[in-house]
Amino acid sequence: MPSQPRTPSISYPQHLSTLPPTTATLLLSFPTPQTLLVTINRPEQMNCLNGKAHHEMERVWDWYDREGGLRCAVVTGARPKGKGRRAFCAGQDLKEWFTNQDSAEPQLKHPPGGFGGLSRRTGKKPIIAAVDGLCMGGGFEMICNIDLTICTPSSIFSFPELSVGVIPIAGALPRLVYNIGLARASELVLTGRVLSANDAYEWGIANKVTSEREDVVEEAVKMAQKVCDMSPDGVIVARRGLRMAWGGLGVEAATKDVTGMWEELERGVNIKEGLRAFMEKRKPRWFDSKL
Repeated sequence: MPSQPRTPSISYPQHLSTLPPTTATLLLSFPTPQTLLVTINRPEQMNCLNGKAHHEMERVWDWYDREGGLRCAVVTGARPKGKGRRAFCAGQDLKEWFTNQDSAEPQLKHPPGGFGGLSRRTGKKPIIAAVDGLCMGGGFEMICNIDLTICTPSSIFSFPELSVGVIPIAGALPRLVYNIGLARASELVLTGRVLSANDAYEWGIANKVTSEREDVVEEAVKMAQKVCDMSPDGVIVARRGLRMAWGGLGVEAATKDVTGMWEELERGVNIKEGLRAFMEKRKPRWFDSKL
C-alpha cells in the first residue's frame, strides 16, 4: 500500500497498489475489498454532471482498470437529504452549459470515455449501474454502454434532448439501435418517450428491477460479488469478446480477437487454480489478474 496519507473517511483495501484520484464531485468507497463503489455526489443538482465531474469520473475508471485487486465497480447517484427528488443522473449540467455558451473561454469537453467517462468507454473491467430515480439524457447515455443495470421501481429513463434543441451526442444513438432495435430507439429519441422501470426491464435496458424491500446499491453490490467470484482473467477476456462483437467487429473477428487473449489466459495462474479447485471440490482462490 502506498505511503501517502489516507482520507480518514475512506477505508481503503490493503491490497491497493495506489490510492484513487482525488475527487470533488464523487464519493468513493469499497463495500467489499474487490468492489469499487462510485457515487455521483451532486444530489441538489439531481446528480447532473458538470465539466469537472466528467473528467474526475474518467480518471477514476482509468485507475480502476489499473488496480489488479479490484474486479468489479458499481456506479450510483447520491440521494438528497430530505424530500428532494432522487436521481441516478439527470444528464448534463445545463446551467453550466448555458453559461459557457457566451464565454470566450473554451468549454470543457467530454473526456475520451464520453459522458461521465462511461458512454464511450471500452475499458477492461465491468461496471454495474445502480439506478434510483431519474436517469435522463447523459445519465441514460452512460447506461447504454454499461455492462449491467439494476434499478428501483420508481426509476424512469428518457432522452429529453430534442425538446431543448440538442441531441444525445455521447454515443447512445448507435448503441441504442444495437441494444433495442431501430423502432424502439427511434421512439425513445424522436418522441422523448419516458420509460418506466418495468419498461426498461422488458426492453432489455435493465437487468433487474428491485422490490420495494430491496436497496438498489446493495443489490448491485451482490451482483458485483458474483462477478468477483469468477476468474478475474476470465471476466476480462469474456467481456472483451462480448463487447467486440456488440461493437460491430463481427462474430468471427471477435472470436479471433478473444482467441489471441485466450493464449495469455492459458499461461496464467488463474486457469490452473480454477481447474485445480474443481478437481479438489473447493472454491477457487483467485489471483489478481495480470491481463
